[in-house]
Amino acid sequence: MNRLPLPLALVLSLGIALGSQALQADPLPTAWNLSPLYASDTDWETARKALLADLPKLATLKGTLGKNAQSLRAGLDTLSAANLRFDRLRVYASMKLSTDNRDAKNQERSNLAAQLGGEFGSALAWVEPEIQSLGEAKVAAFEKAEPGLKKHAEHLRNSLRQARHTLSAESEAVIAALGPVRSATGDARTLLFNADTKWPELTVDGKTERLDDTRYGLLRQNPDRAVRKQVFDAFFGAIGQYENTYGVTLGNVVQDDTTMAKLRHYPSAVAMSLGAEEIPEAVYRTLVAEVHKGLPTLHRYFKLRQKMLGLTDLRYYDIYPALVTQTKVYSLDDAATLTLAATQPLGEDYQTLLKTTFKANTMHALPSPGKSGGAYQDGVYGAPPFVFLNHQGDFESVSTFAHEWGHAMHTAMANRAQPYETASYSLFIAEIASTANEVLLSNYMRGQAVSKEDKLYQLGYALERLRGTFFRQAMFGEFELNTHDAAAKGEALNGKRMTEIYCQLLKDYHGDAAGVMKIDPLYCQEWAFIPHFYRPFYVYQYATSVTAALHFAEDILAAKPGARENYLKLLAGGGAVAPYQALKNAGLDMASPAPYQAVIKRMDSIMDEMEALLAAR
Repeated sequence: MNRLPLPLALVLSLGIALGSQALQADPLPTAWNLSPLYASDTDWETARKALLADLPKLATLKGTLGKNAQSLRAGLDTLSAANLRFDRLRVYASMKLSTDNRDAKNQERSNLAAQLGGEFGSALAWVEPEIQSLGEAKVAAFEKAEPGLKKHAEHLRNSLRQARHTLSAESEAVIAALGPVRSATGDARTLLFNADTKWPELTVDGKTERLDDTRYGLLRQNPDRAVRKQVFDAFFGAIGQYENTYGVTLGNVVQDDTTMAKLRHYPSAVAMSLGAEEIPEAVYRTLVAEVHKGLPTLHRYFKLRQKMLGLTDLRYYDIYPALVTQTKVYSLDDAATLTLAATQPLGEDYQTLLKTTFKANTMHALPSPGKSGGAYQDGVYGAPPFVFLNHQGDFESVSTFAHEWGHAMHTAMANRAQPYETASYSLFIAEIASTANEVLLSNYMRGQAVSKEDKLYQLGYALERLRGTFFRQAMFGEFELNTHDAAAKGEALNGKRMTEIYCQLLKDYHGDAAGVMKIDPLYCQEWAFIPHFYRPFYVYQYATSVTAALHFAEDILAAKPGARENYLKLLAGGGAVAPYQALKNAGLDMASPAPYQAVIKRMDSIMDEMEALLAAR
């Protein structure tokens, strides 16, 4: 695909800022090479069959872990090696499917991986109950006697901690065997949305556009209000046809989560989700409470948006167009150059590792038919991180590039510093490195702005990111709380009920009753558009992560003593320390109101700066 050149003025400014060595010498590949995992699909299938054949051998370890310290180390080492083999199989199958959901071979491979996951989990279901049966004193004695258990220490500690929530080995085996069935509703939603839905086609600026997930994300930013309304009406109209089906799939996920919490003796599904990683429920509750207190700031932003767009009223489809128009088009290589420039405050080692990882050819970057929407990073220990994008050429694509490569660097740094057993990091800190990169990029771009309009664009973009990542994700988190609460009370969660719950939140957050923004009932189908809901109690962590990312990025940019070192140590720590405690060790308590209040204060300060620039226009 041809790439548009970077504007000359920006090339010159980047060259001065970075030096000639920092600019990309060779174009970045746009389709990933998965050979670090498997050379071919045939090799994947061979590896799958080999692991399947080895499952009975893993079962022979049952009853040996408590013999002595050496047996415990040998058993856990063997299990780690098997887990890594499964990780490679799972990630390869998942990534192949996301590049083309229509491909029957990709679907089949994904199903086989899910089946293997169920059998693998069932074969190892005895492990946690057996560790827990040893007791703390015996495990501590084994750890003292065998240095090789050090890399397993966090696993052992967590296993003992969760003893009261672990069922018998037989029950755990049944639950693990049902894994593919329990995940099937999420798979059905993925195929319905990405492969089976007949998306409408619209004519925009004389060009026929297929309004799928990816194009919706771009076309909703159109400066023509009539086009935006047309896009929203068509997109949510297409989704609304399947309200009942989406209601069944998401309702099953919520019910499954609620039932599992009861089986594992948790007071609620959210307690189960957070408790698994030692995150105080106060983190979630404090976030929601502080966001509600900050709604006047969100409403102030909406009013500023209405004023800048010159509208007599504000609708939901008016959220996404840029407050200041920017016509620059950014190639993938431009995104890489800007990301390198923005992350310079993280130091030479970070920059060197980022450049090296760019060259690994593990990125799938451009949209294509059947490809999943959005972006993600996935990784397997011992292989470079893999980055999945749908690059559109706008600045949001640049920000997404920086975001996903933040994930990749987190993975690369943790893999470099940790053994396999502690390299994998918690979801609670997973979005910090990615969001911090966005903050650094925003700061860099504002510094490069050569006009008031450029600066207003970047300030407006930063404001919108805070709206989308802090307020919107908190709203999603509250939706999950409300749906799970309804399920716990025995309410039937069909599509209509989901829409009602979501619609009320949309109106509350966007000031419908106060006349800030009118919410059209059709757009209340948006809950069906959010795939993250199929991973319960995940999305709130975007809001907590942007909160933490702002804290760390601002301290680094202010050159506070030890700020960069604390941040990079957090990333390199992987999962060696429980995530909430890891953040506390880095100087941040996410259960207190102060971090969230700082985000809202920052949002107000950005609006103060924008209003001052607008007054001086």
